[in-house]
Amino acid sequence: MNEKDFAELAAGAALHALSPEDERLFHETLAVHPEWAALVDDDVETVASLEAAAPPEFPPLDLRATLLAQIASTPQNGGDDDTVAHPAMSSDSTAESSAAPATESQERAARPRRWTRSIFALAACLALVVGVGFGAAALNGYLNRPAAVVALEQIQSSSDAQQATVKLDDGGTATAHWSASAGAAVLVTDGIPAAAEGESYELWFVRGETPISAGVFDVEGGTATAALSGEMHDGDIIAVTVEQAGGSPTGKPTSDPFIVIPTA
Repeated sequence: MNEKDFAELAAGAALHALSPEDERLFHETLAVHPEWAALVDDDVETVASLEAAAPPEFPPLDLRATLLAQIASTPQNGGDDDTVAHPAMSSDSTAESSAAPATESQERAARPRRWTRSIFALAACLALVVGVGFGAAALNGYLNRPAAVVALEQIQSSSDAQQATVKLDDGGTATAHWSASAGAAVLVTDGIPAAAEGESYELWFVRGETPISAGVFDVEGGTATAALSGEMHDGDIIAVTVEQAGGSPTGKPTSDPFIVIPTA
């Protein structure tokens, strides 16, 4: 095994991603080549830096898409240049035939594990992109944000982002955020009670004289962030009514809206 192939094993070891066979090969090779220990130390330190927790520093809004695209394009095998050619076997060579399994096993063990190194490099680059101090827990939370939060960020990053706030009779507030170019709208409420048992709050786009259901939402702790389903059009009114659990069975409001926010 050469140093490049060992580096693949070292990356897998640091990520705790080696199979039992590769784990054994890793330790055996390191015992034979102690001068390669620096590779192991560097990879272990890199993984430790990825796991270090610190005050979060939020990454760019397009990090999720960039990361998933990079993972999708990362080869999961060695590729053509990693393929080991097997010599042709003559039918009258008993010795060669009996030795084939052992030879093939050795070739598999020696085959470069570039996929391991690629994933390891991706993780290291991600640490640089995110910034020092953005811990693994914070990264996981960012990548798994609720859909409504992602939609709100998309709206706020649009050049035509708008918002409007209304005060409710019970003292709460409701703020609508929308972007015509994104065709999206999000409602953020504060200080309103959760819907009664057996009831739901239902969102509506009121387009002209026609109400169009845009989904239901729940309130937790007096607050809610809800993305309206469907595409918003210029001039739509955003409204909320109280309906039976799961939404109006007729697809039309069955009560007067208690939140009404014009967008024009």
